[in-house]
Amino acid sequence: SSGINAEYGGRRASKIISTVCSTFTSHYVFHWPIFCSQPLKYPPSFDGRVVLYPVEKDLRNYLSWRQADCHVNNLYNTCFWTLVQRGGLTTTEAEKRLNGSFSADKNEIMFTEFGLNYNDEPEVYRKGSTILWKQAEDEQTKRKRRVLEVRHCDIIGDLFWEERPDLIV
Repeated sequence: SSGINAEYGGRRASKIISTVCSTFTSHYVFHWPIFCSQPLKYPPSFDGRVVLYPVEKDLRNYLSWRQADCHVNNLYNTCFWTLVQRGGLTTTEAEKRLNGSFSADKNEIMFTEFGLNYNDEPEVYRKGSTILWKQAEDEQTKRKRRVLEVRHCDIIGDLFWEERPDLIV
């Protein structure tokens, strides 16, 4: 036995993901003031999916694809809003200008027209956030406990996984 309770929600994917999305959304709203001084203008919503991957390689490929997708979306949004906010384009004009463009095109626009090097953007935007459990010592009790760690790092290459061989068991 792995010690993992795999019976939650009768193992129904719809029950699991609905609970995860609901809990995440409520925590997002509840903790919003800690991270941002501006009030939310609209209630957020999130979607999710439950996917079972049979082998480590498939899971790693999926997570790599998600990180690459984060990068592509952020590159587009960074270029789009730079064209609007600094270039004076309307959102429609910026969308039209970027239609059919490749990553190299967006990098070139930002660098030649605005002096921005996308590689200088903080990793949180280029890599996204990876949340991991790690062991930490409680300062008062000196006992070890698990705490969440948020990382903004490359998970596509081997180094991340080599440093954490027990991450996927």
